Amino acid sequence: MVRFFLFVKVGGFGFLRGCQHGFNYQHKRGLVNVKLKWVKDRGLDAVVTAERDLKAACILFSIISSSPQCCLPIYRLSCHRGQLSLPCDLKLSTFIRKFPSVFVESHTFWSGGARVPCFSLTPEALQLYHEELNVLQQNQMDLINRLQKLLMLTQGWTLPLQTLDQLKWDLGLPYDYQHSVIPHHPDLFSFIRLPDDRVGLKLLSWDEDLAVSQLQKNSAIQQKEEDARSGCLAFPVGFTRGFGLKRKCMEWLKEWQTLPYTSPYSDASHLDPRTDVSEKRIVGVFHELLQLTIHKKTERKNVSNLRKPLALPQKFTKVFERHPGIFYISKKCATQTVILREAYNHQQLLQKHPTVDLRERFTRLLRKGLLDRSKGLYKKSKGDGVEVDPHVDDLGNNQSSSEEESVNKLFYEYDSDKPDEPRIQL
Repeated sequence: MVRFFLFVKVGGFGFLRGCQHGFNYQHKRGLVNVKLKWVKDRGLDAVVTAERDLKAACILFSIISSSPQCCLPIYRLSCHRGQLSLPCDLKLSTFIRKFPSVFVESHTFWSGGARVPCFSLTPEALQLYHEELNVLQQNQMDLINRLQKLLMLTQGWTLPLQTLDQLKWDLGLPYDYQHSVIPHHPDLFSFIRLPDDRVGLKLLSWDEDLAVSQLQKNSAIQQKEEDARSGCLAFPVGFTRGFGLKRKCMEWLKEWQTLPYTSPYSDASHLDPRTDVSEKRIVGVFHELLQLTIHKKTERKNVSNLRKPLALPQKFTKVFERHPGIFYISKKCATQTVILREAYNHQQLLQKHPTVDLRERFTRLLRKGLLDRSKGLYKKSKGDGVEVDPHVDDLGNNQSSSEEESVNKLFYEYDSDKPDEPRIQL
């Protein structure tokens, strides 16, 4: 990615200097009608595609590891399929068997004689699970602070659990955070019944020390002191190689950056939503929201339900298209993912949370299973369904096998997700 800067020195992100117009003038000025094109960024697209199956595999990993025997039949895992975002025509058992380096298959029998697949975790996966528990314990205060800051962005300091569940992966919250985290902090959080009869999570106390955005924290280092005092903070901007910003758009962006910055933690009810000043506040809200995520990105659909909680106007997500130098929208993996550009150097996340390191190790473990299957490993025996290495015979001697098997032919003929007979009512 080639970085484009406004009034900055070569070699890094910077901020604009000074305010060219007074607040009153800018506050009255209407929203400027500009349209910036979308240009593919292969580096940031690669970040999304590298995690194609990671979230679904991690959710299954968490469900299985939280069960009493760390082993669950396929029909119990199928109850959580809606959270996995898998293609409708892909059987869950097929997806799980794709990663034999993480999931181990066994079988159990019901009274009617139906053979039901069950899945547990490999020793390597169990080791990662215990390390994950340690990381969560060591970073518990960081996790609590990020959850507090998210709720402080909202009206009434409240979010429906349904909306929060959509963001828990990106925030680094444990899968069972409602039981493993919230009850341990009754002084901070409370479950409440919302007017629409849904359950919500409410923050009980405001923390003034947390009500500072990441942009404000960086301002002392990246901007002149007088700019910080005047409130004219500018966002780091970078564009994909070949973007070709037109002069009209460049001039608009320069002026837009000098507008007053409204903290996402402050009341913005006085702002006219039809002005550039209001738009800058919306950009600031999503800039801070993405800063709270551990990967500095989230799927666009995850923020679709945040309009009312964040007190945003209609079509608020248009700011992603209007500011491609701040946000990048990746269209990979049959979805749209919003990425904070400044957080990445090509494909590398500049500041990694310990949970990100664990997820990268988990990704490597997933890929190891794919690689082994392409070499002919993990072939199913005709007996009890235990995975065996076809390179080794019953006497422990190595046997020759072809390593040119296509990676695309990774799947075998599998049993159904659910037993044919008898049908079990859940």
